[in-house]
Amino acid sequence: MIQEAAVWAIFLLPLGSFVAIALVIRPFLNRFSGLAALTTITTIGASFALSLVALGSVIDNGEVLFAPHEWLSLGALQINLGIILDPLTSIMLVVVTGVSLMVQVYSLGYMRGDPGFARYYALMSLFTASMIGLVIASNVVQLYVFWELVGVCSYLLIGFWFTRPAAAAAAKKAFVVTRIGDLGFLIAILYLFFNTAAFAENGLNALEIADISAGVQLGLLGGTALTLMVMGIFAGAMGKSAQFPLHIWLPDAMEGPTPVSSLIHAATMVAAGVFLIARFFPVVEASVHAMQIIALVGAITAIFAATMGLVMNDIKRVLAYSTISQLGYMVAALGVGAYVPAIFHLFTHAFFKALLFMGAGSVNHASGTFDMRYMGGLRKYMPWTYMLVLIGSLSLAGIFPLSGFWSKDEILAHAWGGGSTVDTVVFWLLFAAVPMTAFYIFRMVFMTFHGEFRGGVEAEEQDAGIPSHQGEHKVHLAESPWVMVLPMGLLAVASVVAGGLVNPVVDILGIPAHWFADFLGGKSDIILSLAGLSLAVAVLGIGTAVFLFLVPNLLPGPLGAPFRLAHHLLSRKYYMDELLEGGVTRRGFYGVGGGSLDWMDRKIIDNFAETIGWSSMNFGRVVALLQTGQAQGYVLIVTLGAIVIGGVFFAFMWT
Repeated sequence: MIQEAAVWAIFLLPLGSFVAIALVIRPFLNRFSGLAALTTITTIGASFALSLVALGSVIDNGEVLFAPHEWLSLGALQINLGIILDPLTSIMLVVVTGVSLMVQVYSLGYMRGDPGFARYYALMSLFTASMIGLVIASNVVQLYVFWELVGVCSYLLIGFWFTRPAAAAAAKKAFVVTRIGDLGFLIAILYLFFNTAAFAENGLNALEIADISAGVQLGLLGGTALTLMVMGIFAGAMGKSAQFPLHIWLPDAMEGPTPVSSLIHAATMVAAGVFLIARFFPVVEASVHAMQIIALVGAITAIFAATMGLVMNDIKRVLAYSTISQLGYMVAALGVGAYVPAIFHLFTHAFFKALLFMGAGSVNHASGTFDMRYMGGLRKYMPWTYMLVLIGSLSLAGIFPLSGFWSKDEILAHAWGGGSTVDTVVFWLLFAAVPMTAFYIFRMVFMTFHGEFRGGVEAEEQDAGIPSHQGEHKVHLAESPWVMVLPMGLLAVASVVAGGLVNPVVDILGIPAHWFADFLGGKSDIILSLAGLSLAVAVLGIGTAVFLFLVPNLLPGPLGAPFRLAHHLLSRKYYMDELLEGGVTRRGFYGVGGGSLDWMDRKIIDNFAETIGWSSMNFGRVVALLQTGQAQGYVLIVTLGAIVIGGVFFAFMWT
């Protein structure tokens, strides 16, 4: 059985890497910046190895219990530091450390020569440590600390190239939007804090995650109060996991380095929201109304984001909307009670989405642009990248037997079998997103790798009227270096086998059927007829992409004209940015709120302050009139004062 110190080491190793790079390597050994990469890769690799040991220990022994350590005491309330090592934690540890390790190796090639190389690896170490700390936390306050630290790290990494105005703006946008959701989560924690007495009477700690679930079972939380608390938790998840309408930050987060996008979208920040709902799932499922809202928000997000992915021209934005859509699948699954399929899809999605983002970075490495309109024909120059991206795309589209097929269809099967009206609505929304997913991801493949090369960044700058940089050639049509291709290859293997082997529908190669579901303590299955129908519509989506993008001279043409209005609406993202940034923020908060606050500041606060100042100044003048400089006058005042004090004293004595 794994020891507690080993589990803490999973967290402390990348944290120590951050400290070493920030305090030693970057200030004193910056010319040896490769040490930063070596330190990060070594420590996260060790964390990954320990995570595998932790997973094996939980598989063999079940949940491993460790005594919490007292952190703070506030009257009857005790805030602890501790570890939850249960099936959910052990799976998430493997996902976070495994994907992060691949990203750090990939970054050796992608970030080579960047002046902020050491700073990049320091922040990536802290980012990984923060997510690990969030995953293992046994106390909701401890979890919230790392929850916010994940947000801070994402802000720093999205704005890594802070001299670019777009990157700085994207970082601020991500930070502000996710804070909106985090406010709801904080309110839920405060509600628990103010109800510590009821928990204490039953021998429970209101801030221990396990005790919160026990409190719900005992009826200490229920009714409207429970629903509101669950919605506070869900608000936090909506921000981090970019659920409608708090999804607007994620596409703009593409301004950060591509490996950062890969890590954020696969295993860290966006996964944190789904993990939060899963961690509190015994509490969440106790509120039927909250579950219905969660399911509908997830399903709406899934199809809403999928429609926008259909028309985006930036390869990373296509993948960003894909991430939002797939997160919608996971959230909807949790909302309809499909706990195991949701975690299963989180597990498989981490591999193929990290792979696809690395593929986007690889083609950018060759073409110098992320705009697919200036790519094309890259499969001739980048055969390995093409093959690996194709595997990731097939998995995302849910094509048998790749991993995305199994997890996606388990979600659909559970929604189909739910029986309620909400389950039916959720099923059809998720099902409608299946052909869209297949279409937009293969549109990306065909625009990027097929046809003829369309000039890359040089043609993009020429069309934009940007002058050439003294003949500098920024297009390098060649395969990416092995340090970028190798992690993609390993993730491609996982994208192929992770679904069928992790949760097989029948015993295979000595692996028992549905062991993953049994391990998580839930149920999952596939309805073969429904899976066949889902596969058929996914193939239809791919076929449509073939018809539109590989048939010569079809587009642009008469087929595109009737859809011009819809294309404009989708390309403008339903005007959500204009609505939320322009309408709500500028005219709402800044206009109404700013005007009210300005009036209050000028008419009330300023006048109050000026009144205090005027009173003090004039009171001083009155007192100055008493300072005549005549000693006999002062003696008279002192004498009268003594008489008054004596009179008061004797009056109290006699009474």
